[in-house]
Parts: sequence; structure tokens; C-alpha cells
Amino acid sequence: MMSALLGKKIGMTNVFSADGKLVPVTVVQVGPCVVTQVKTKESDGYNALQLGFDERPVGKLNKPIAGHLKKSTEKGFRVLREFRTDDAQTVEAGTTLEINMFSIGDKVNVSGISKGRGFQGTIKRHGFSRGPETHGSRNHRKPGSIGNSAWPGKVFKGKKLPGHMGTNRETVKNLTIVDIRHDDNLLLIKGPVPGFKTGILEVKKTD
Repeated sequence: MMSALLGKKIGMTNVFSADGKLVPVTVVQVGPCVVTQVKTKESDGYNALQLGFDERPVGKLNKPIAGHLKKSTEKGFRVLREFRTDDAQTVEAGTTLEINMFSIGDKVNVSGISKGRGFQGTIKRHGFSRGPETHGSRNHRKPGSIGNSAWPGKVFKGKKLPGHMGTNRETVKNLTIVDIRHDDNLLLIKGPVPGFKTGILEVKKTD
């Protein structure tokens, strides 16, 4: 069966566990997600389900997306995402998937886009050590020598250098679901997850 849903990061807090320990958790609003398209190996070459999340008025969608969604539902969605599954043929378009597929204690993988940090130096981006602060040193936060003398006379690809940091797809694996608030479609997941508040996440049960 389908074991993944789309969600939205609400923020972090902490809760007390049954044994009295204070546990840091990330609050994620998960679902409800609507199946907007069913892809099968016969028609598309692979089995997958396309899910819609974060409802919005159909009038605010462009015509191609509105026409695509009209085949399965009368609703509009801000986010459409596809998940591979071997059970695609058992699900009909228009089906609503709820948070009840998860249980307290389940292990999940959470994927999202990390926070953007802009252009950063090697200390912040790669964890380099800084140079001396005194005795006339002028090398405080510079990356240092990066070349290879006269031969081959170039900087090899993949060298750790200053550059753009963040806005990458990241996955944090094997996080534990501490609590579930079914009335509000909230998962309380132990530890941090990628992205900023209101960022879109993919929450998938581990095998």
C-alpha cells in the first residue's frame, strides 16, 4: 500500500514522553492528500501515484494544471508530487489519503529543501578551521592554497571552496513518530527535519 504523504513543516517544540523525558519534536501537518493521477506500467511504463496537497482555488491555477486536475477531482492544489508504488492499480483517482496510515512509534524518512544560506565561505560551508588572529597573520578566514604547482596547473573539480550553500534536497532517515494529532492532521516527529517553516516535506514510512 501507499506509504508516503506530503506535508508542511509547522515548526519545532518539545513534549514529554511516557517515561517523563523531554523530547524535541518537529510538528508537520501531513495530508490530506488526494490522488490526482494513477500511472501504471501498461500506460506509462511504471507504477506511480500523483498526489495533490495544500488545497487552493481552481481559479488561481493555470489552464493546463486545472484541466489535468479536472479529470480526477474538482479541487485545486498548490503542490503535486509523484510517488512510485507497486500497488498503483489498487487505488482510484480522486481517493483521499489520510494521516491514519501512520502510527506512533513508526520510523519515517523525511525529505525537503534545506534552508538557503546564500554565498558562504569555507568555514561555514565546509567546516574549515580559521587561521591565527594575531602576530601579523593576514590569513583569518581564507581557504588557503588550492593549486597544484606548475603541473597540472589547475584546480581539480570538486575542491571544497566558497560558494552557494543550501536549497538542496535533503533526507533525514529513521526518525520516530512521537505523537499523532488526528483532528489537526499533525505528526510530531522526533528531531529536526529539512527546510523552513511552511516548507513542503515528503514523509515516507521506512520498510
